[in-house]
Amino acid sequence: MNRVSLLLAASLAAASLAGCATDPSGQNDPYEHTNRSIFVFDQALDNAVARPVAVFYNHAVPEFARNGVHNFLGNLDAPVTLGNDVLQGSPNRAGQTLGRIVINSTLGVVGLVDVAAKMGIPRHDEDFGQTLGVWGAGEGPYLVLPLAGPSNPRDLTGEVADIFMDPLTYLRFHNFALYMGIRSGMEIVDLRARNVENLDQVERTSVDLYATTRSLYRQHRNSEIHNGAPDTENLPNL
Repeated sequence: MNRVSLLLAASLAAASLAGCATDPSGQNDPYEHTNRSIFVFDQALDNAVARPVAVFYNHAVPEFARNGVHNFLGNLDAPVTLGNDVLQGSPNRAGQTLGRIVINSTLGVVGLVDVAAKMGIPRHDEDFGQTLGVWGAGEGPYLVLPLAGPSNPRDLTGEVADIFMDPLTYLRFHNFALYMGIRSGMEIVDLRARNVENLDQVERTSVDLYATTRSLYRQHRNSEIHNGAPDTENLPNL
């Protein structure tokens, strides 16, 4: 089963759960028992594999090279951000994203250097999960996915849509599968490496790491949907 099929199956399953679940605690986590079990598995895998790889990557690869990888991956993701800017009715942000694609793909050597940021055009990220939130779609029950971590039905559906919005999804060339695997792997390493200290701090200071992670995820997604503006209507119950 390929990545699209897996995400579609997960999305449909999550959507069906969303229709029949209620959570009187206010944490939007009716499957907490199962989620906690998966969270323990994910944490064990992260401690055994992802974190050590991220720490090694930070020590073995010079900062300028890590920044180049980060910029390159961001440039690859920019068309998806552009599509969601348009779908959210944000012409100014869409114009910024388009400008970044043109500038960084040319002057920035296929995105390795973030020339656009130096010119005063900062990067922002958008995904279809955020777009659904802008349109008013509820998040649904909190979910923890094996290997993938925190999510919800809205964000799972968004992941599927983003695959179809990525122009590279429709390209086929020699070693395409290898390229996609390397790209996905590097995105995971890049994200984990940039958050080693932050996640270590959260783990050290949390009485209940699961509850803290759940709260931080929901706050972070609400902030992204509102482009950093406070959401006074759907504050998480802390």
